[in-house]
Amino acid sequence: MAFTDRIIFTGKIDSELFDGIADKTAKFIATPADEKKDGQKNKSTQLRKYYDELSMWEQKIKQNPEKYSEFLPLIKMINAKVAYANGRKLVDDNFLMLMRHCLSQLTEEKKTFENCKLFFEAFMGFYKVYKPQ
Repeated sequence: MAFTDRIIFTGKIDSELFDGIADKTAKFIATPADEKKDGQKNKSTQLRKYYDELSMWEQKIKQNPEKYSEFLPLIKMINAKVAYANGRKLVDDNFLMLMRHCLSQLTEEKKTFENCKLFFEAFMGFYKVYKPQ
């Protein structure tokens, strides 16, 4: 079972999505497999960039809800930005997998985006506990 299996933004939302699941995901992402190699990856400031981008899209969607379907491909382009950061060794493969999993669930229904953004808000809150600096 992959660590992303319970992160689902469609249908009935798991009551633990923004609490227990976000907490466990943050702990998993914050704990590198090899501290010597991975200690510089997944810094909270780096991950915060992607949360900030989701927040920026949330504002654009609120201002122009009718353009959500036009924004969706650009929102999913965050995957390319995370892949680039992964190539530069700024984020690890697990964070790349998390972002791909989350963004792959975004559909034409705005609620999927809202759930994704809320999950990342909860994730970042817990992440600060496990990887403060």
